[in-house]
Amino acid sequence: MIRRFGEPVNSTQRYTRRPGVYAILRLGDDILTTHQAQPVPEFQLPGGGIDPGEHPIAALHREVIEETGWRIAITRRLGVFRRFTFMPEYELWAEKVCTIYLARPIRALSAPTEPGHTAVWMPVRDALTMLGNDGDRAMLARALRQPR
Repeated sequence: MIRRFGEPVNSTQRYTRRPGVYAILRLGDDILTTHQAQPVPEFQLPGGGIDPGEHPIAALHREVIEETGWRIAITRRLGVFRRFTFMPEYELWAEKVCTIYLARPIRALSAPTEPGHTAVWMPVRDALTMLGNDGDRAMLARALRQPR
């Protein structure tokens, strides 16, 4: 069973399953996040939805470049969680199935190309409270308990 974070499931609501991949990108005592301005300003782990037919690892590389401008090297899969939420940018109620990977930031290639996103380095300890959803915060806490 996949652990759920966030809002409880509304039994009267129909949800569309949305698989996604996200990265914990740590460099020393800092983590690379993305700040999304819309629809609600928040810090997030970089990543996003897997397009139909796209391999999850390819999706992770694409999403991190779009949201941060950084090239990464994936270390390993950390875990998965799900959350049920409304995605206003798609006018969609979604069951987001979020797979989290540990990865290393390799090189900044450009500014983020995803509109409304800004790459933000922050201390890991701050990210434990500033990331915008419970699942991201829980996965970061799990990563901190693991040997480097």
